[in-house]
Amino acid sequence: MEPQGSKEAEAFVNAFLKRSMPRLKDEAIQDKLTRKAVVLEHCPRRRKKEKRKKAKGFSAKQRREMRLFEIKPEQQKYELFLPLHELWKQYIRDLCNGLRPDAQPQMIQAKLLKADLHGAIVTVTKSKCPSYVGITGIILQEMKHIFKIITKEDKLKVIPKLNNVFSLEVDGFISHIYGSKFQLRASERSAKKFKAKGTIDL
Repeated sequence: MEPQGSKEAEAFVNAFLKRSMPRLKDEAIQDKLTRKAVVLEHCPRRRKKEKRKKAKGFSAKQRREMRLFEIKPEQQKYELFLPLHELWKQYIRDLCNGLRPDAQPQMIQAKLLKADLHGAIVTVTKSKCPSYVGITGIILQEMKHIFKIITKEDKLKVIPKLNNVFSLEVDGFISHIYGSKFQLRASERSAKKFKAKGTIDL
């Protein structure tokens, strides 16, 4: 190994600086070396920030054309969705801290209004259309204005929320849902504040 102050090293540094800074004279280069401050004439190019493109989802029209929400006839079996109902009951028990007998009905009702109802068994108890009364089934899809339910007879029913009253039962607790005041998507209901009202007309 040669010492750092050797002539070869000094010659290499001088030659390198002359190539890097051709405009400077030898005296100026020596001055920079004695002060130990060397700035090479090289400005790195600034990289342009690439704009990230947001992934666009399907529009409502595209979803309808692709039939994403359609349930095939061979899948319209009541028994297929009983495990979903069991999961929903466990979800409600966890949401309402076990549904104990001493639980306040108002508290349970408030949580059910904001809960996800996919998998719940509901019954139409009142309706302006008599043919809807008595229909019972598991909710497969909830949209803004309708429930899609599968009955024990393996029939898929589309029930409008408007002008219908639904009841659902969990561990002996029966709750009534007034569909006319329930015309929201499941995601919107979780953030909505429901006001208690004495009587609600269909």
